[in-house]
Amino acid sequence: MRRQDSIWNRVDWLLITVFFLLVLLGWLNIYAVVYDAEQAQNIFSFDLNSGKQLVWIAGSVVIIITIMILDFKFFDSFAYYIYGGFIVLLILVLFFGREIAGNQSWFVFGPVRLQPSEFTKFATALAIAKYFSSRNVRLDRFNEQIKSSLFVLVPMGLIIMQGDVGTALVFISFILVYYREGLPSFYVITGVSAAIIFILTLLIDQLYLTIGVIVIATVIVVINNKRLKNIGITILVSVLVIGVIQSVDYVVSDVLKPHQQNRLKALVNPDADPLGYGWNVTQSKIAIGSGGTFGKGFLEGTQTKFDFVPEQSTDFIFCTIGEEHGWAGSFILIFLFLVLMIRIIFLAERQKSNFARIYGYAVAGIFFFHFGINIGMTIGLFPVAGIPLPFFSYGGSSLWSFTILLFTLIKLDAHRMQVLTR
Repeated sequence: MRRQDSIWNRVDWLLITVFFLLVLLGWLNIYAVVYDAEQAQNIFSFDLNSGKQLVWIAGSVVIIITIMILDFKFFDSFAYYIYGGFIVLLILVLFFGREIAGNQSWFVFGPVRLQPSEFTKFATALAIAKYFSSRNVRLDRFNEQIKSSLFVLVPMGLIIMQGDVGTALVFISFILVYYREGLPSFYVITGVSAAIIFILTLLIDQLYLTIGVIVIATVIVVINNKRLKNIGITILVSVLVIGVIQSVDYVVSDVLKPHQQNRLKALVNPDADPLGYGWNVTQSKIAIGSGGTFGKGFLEGTQTKFDFVPEQSTDFIFCTIGEEHGWAGSFILIFLFLVLMIRIIFLAERQKSNFARIYGYAVAGIFFFHFGINIGMTIGLFPVAGIPLPFFSYGGSSLWSFTILLFTLIKLDAHRMQVLTR
């Protein structure tokens, strides 16, 4: 192949550079979590998570090379087959998987553990891109809304059956794709409003909220006393809102499991039980706050050294950044993620094929959801949901799935001009 025809001359090197920076920084911080000055442990030791993560990183390099070798048409042509394959795996893991941390989400092969639900996000992104790009889908039609939503609802349901609600929630991020492809704003506004009402009900007495809704509805009815349509809509919306408010107690007490209830309690008032359900969030905020402006220094985090924050290599890896590198280090990390996501959107918008553009928005939504929820839960803005920080949290399944998501987009982008002549 001539030099000017090499795919490496057409890839987006800014996105690749940000990827490797995040992976490198993530690896160093995984080491910082397990570092013990008295034992002078080697960062490459396979007895440590940092050494094991290095193996996963090497595997990611193999995945990158494989994706770059594949024909770019492969992802479009086999999208439904890949999606179907992972749906089968989600079913099989319910019967033959290993339960770890309360979730039956893992296949275990000796020392290797793989979580199919992580890769199903990639498969779902492909399937949605294929469906929307291969037919004239009108998302302003209710029947199309139902049919297309099954691509998301089926894996979500199977993952919830595994007990992994956190990973299932990530599939909500596909709403960005649906909205970009014409889903009416009504659904987005309704979903956001329901979430806000749910949270307010946890913070404020239900009686006061109900009275507030009735008062606001009454004022609107009085103002629109001659407009029967507006009055009808106001009454209907008020009844629905009051219904949501009154259902919160039932959902929290009878639907959610005890540990999920505790996560909501920790979100609302972690100080009510700082040694119990509020421990994780309280210690997380202490660790981040103790870093100050520039942090305590690499490998100098006291909260990290003495294991005050549980799951710090995975869910709470951002605490290490905040404690050891302070506000400045946290700002740099957030800046890198913003560059990553903005660049993904840029790549999505410049695609010549609908398939690549839709897939790009799916990738952007997934990364944004992981980034926002993970950091938000470490500072007490969201309940703890077991959602990893891309390229930072320890674990092979998450690292490989994020690598596949990103480099499939980079591969499609490198061939964007060829789509016109297929």
